[in-house]
Amino acid sequence: MPLPQLSYKQGAETSPLPGRKYREKILCLINQMDEDEVVLLGFWTSPYVMRVKIALAEKGVHYYYMEEGNLFKNKSTLLLKMNPVFKKVPVIIHNDKPICESLIILQYIDDVWNDRAPILSEDPYQRAKARFWVDFFDKKMADSGRRMWASKGADQEAAKKEFIESLKLLEGELGEKPYFGGDRFGLLDIALIPFSCRFYTYETLCNFSVEKECPKLIEWVKRCSLRESVSKSLPDQYKVYDFVLEFKKMLGIN
Repeated sequence: MPLPQLSYKQGAETSPLPGRKYREKILCLINQMDEDEVVLLGFWTSPYVMRVKIALAEKGVHYYYMEEGNLFKNKSTLLLKMNPVFKKVPVIIHNDKPICESLIILQYIDDVWNDRAPILSEDPYQRAKARFWVDFFDKKMADSGRRMWASKGADQEAAKKEFIESLKLLEGELGEKPYFGGDRFGLLDIALIPFSCRFYTYETLCNFSVEKECPKLIEWVKRCSLRESVSKSLPDQYKVYDFVLEFKKMLGIN
């Protein structure tokens, strides 16, 4: 059964079906879904959600996107039901079953729709190496990125230094290749490119230039951005910056 699109444009602050009525409508639609339908639960500024959007677009998989209208204060019943452990996005629902955590979702997408646009290399070593760098980013760089906007003074400078050093390591891994996997846009590209929409925020708040520090990495960003799967999945960098400023206010961070 075809489902109506319930999502709204990235960056909007309210959904077209607010509050309880919105959540009830979603739950009703989930119950009516065909087995092979795919639903993605997300939030517009989450780079982890962007990873999943890019992967689904690369595979040509049709899906229904449902935005969490107030992820920080009032998580939807559906999200809490589908991810009761972490209570976080992204979550995809496929065959009436939820799959959580972005890297696990990317691997699931590659396994299920394995007849097109492979995300992971066929070579075990290359797969392991890509997973290593994604793990490095998620454990180290995502944390320093958060500290750059959430701290100030010496702590912020330390986070900026750590972030730039990590970017240079990634630039070294990229080398002269068009993509991290060589000629093919793959797992590491999909995992990293969403964070480029935060570069302007980091640069503005911490007074540095990613392009000056890592010119080859910015060339890679521009190359990736030419792909429709990327350009249609990443929000405007200035809207992300405005969101971070509002989020800082909400948290009481001056």
